[in-house]
Amino acid sequence: MKIVFQHHGVLPVLKYGGIERIIFWHMKELARLGHQVVLIGHADSDVKKYGIELIPTVLGEDWSPLVPADADIIHLFYNHTFEGKIPTINTIQGNGKVGEAFTKNTVFVSKKHAAIHGSDQFIYNALDLEEYPIEYSEKKWNNFLFLAKASWRVKNLAHAVKACRVASKHLHIAGGKWWGLSRYIHSFGMVGGDEKLSIIRTCDALLFPVRWHEPFGIAIIEAMALGIPVVGSPYGSLPELITPETGFIVNNYQELLDKLKNPGKNFSQKIIRQYIEDHFAINKHSENYLVLYEKIIKGETLNQITPTYQPLVRAEELLPF
Repeated sequence: MKIVFQHHGVLPVLKYGGIERIIFWHMKELARLGHQVVLIGHADSDVKKYGIELIPTVLGEDWSPLVPADADIIHLFYNHTFEGKIPTINTIQGNGKVGEAFTKNTVFVSKKHAAIHGSDQFIYNALDLEEYPIEYSEKKWNNFLFLAKASWRVKNLAHAVKACRVASKHLHIAGGKWWGLSRYIHSFGMVGGDEKLSIIRTCDALLFPVRWHEPFGIAIIEAMALGIPVVGSPYGSLPELITPETGFIVNNYQELLDKLKNPGKNFSQKIIRQYIEDHFAINKHSENYLVLYEKIIKGETLNQITPTYQPLVRAEELLPF
């Protein structure tokens, strides 16, 4: 099968960039499985050594004429209709705007994410677990991680900071700066690669008290891949991803604070890692997409009704916590 991707950023990313990593891992896995994979993208992308053909383009250029005529399918990661005979599949990672409509061959990244857009088509994000080697160590429930864009209010850094300060626990922020003063709060800015993995490994749990319907939450499976449990809010994909063996769902600030003070249980790093290997490895992700590719190539439509963002308010409107 000849599968064409289009992405303007440099691949693979060297530091921060969760979605870009998933795109690259998926392409690499498809090439490993013997498919012809073509990237129409940034000239600096270093993908040829992974068996991926690169067709260079520049930001703002009309890339559609560059699509090989013998391509079987085009896989895009944004809401766009390709004006041509080659079928297209679209993966949407974020929440839409009020009333925004998507193509009928759109795939979302969790069951809740799909439902919010009037669809039932979803494939979970995944990791190349070779890039997440686990190191088992004793955990004492004193050091917590915040791995998200700190400046984005829906990620709810404010409650994570407040709970850690009140509970006298350390919070390590990777994903932006926190400008307050506290001996319990440690801010690392935007990090990636080995530095990010090192920070995750020093922590006992990830705090993810988001106040919006999180489409997926790549940080959740990154933490779990290293054996770290997650304490998250009940919104979006989180109840789908967090099980009793891998973390807690907390409904409000007081429940978050209570869990930081006393989790009431110990978590097994081996069980958490196995959970990720069983459900969120890139090979399973790519196999699921290949099934959809085959359907679309045969002329089937994934969504019978046009997916549309259903809520009447912006996705960024803060939910209660």
